[in-house]
Amino acid sequence: MAVLVVCALLCLSSWVSLYFILCNINGSRSYEWNCRLVTLLHGILAVCITAYIGYVDGPWPFTHPGTKNTPLQMSAMVVSLGYFIFDMGWCVYFRTEGPVMLAHHTMSILGILLTLWLGESGIESCAVLFGSEITNPLLQARWFLKQTGHYRTRLGDVVDVLFVLLFVVMRIFVGGTMLYCELISPRPRFFIKCGGVAMYALSWVFMVDIVRFAIRKSKSWSKQQRDQQGTVAANGHEGKKD
Repeated sequence: MAVLVVCALLCLSSWVSLYFILCNINGSRSYEWNCRLVTLLHGILAVCITAYIGYVDGPWPFTHPGTKNTPLQMSAMVVSLGYFIFDMGWCVYFRTEGPVMLAHHTMSILGILLTLWLGESGIESCAVLFGSEITNPLLQARWFLKQTGHYRTRLGDVVDVLFVLLFVVMRIFVGGTMLYCELISPRPRFFIKCGGVAMYALSWVFMVDIVRFAIRKSKSWSKQQRDQQGTVAANGHEGKKD
């Protein structure tokens, strides 16, 4: 356990160091810009590692929940634990996030700590990391597009659609299936099952916001379509008069 604590502290130091390096390199950019670069890197790294764990290294999380942690699973969780502690501290210090995101980070930290302490259910934690972080690159891309003035373009629309679809599929449908397998299996501990329920409930809280966003976005697209059709009709009428 002492080794895991040291590794977690080293990972935390690495994420903090990376953030300050980016702040020095991108001095003209905001603190949030550099923090989101760190977030983007963690999202890509976490997805790659946990995808390898789930699809190659094993075991399959839907059929083997509650199994003993493997060294690779522990490594993935320690890396993400260091990141979540860093990002939690950053969000609290700069007061950029609301209670829902802070609750997500808190549950992620506590869930990883519990899994490492118990020495089991690492495959479920890695599956949750994969499902929660796979939408992260799109979320950060959306923010960067806004900051650079490219959000209201075709690329911005593609990013929004992919984000919504990926969130619904991974966090709601696949996540719901994972939770079901977790709850019916006799192997996972009661506390792990409670954590799974809490994370899935939080996904539905995010889902409510995403549905509201999707409704606003669809209304905006409909309005743009009507405006474009009106412009085309007006231009065509004027052309006939000439």
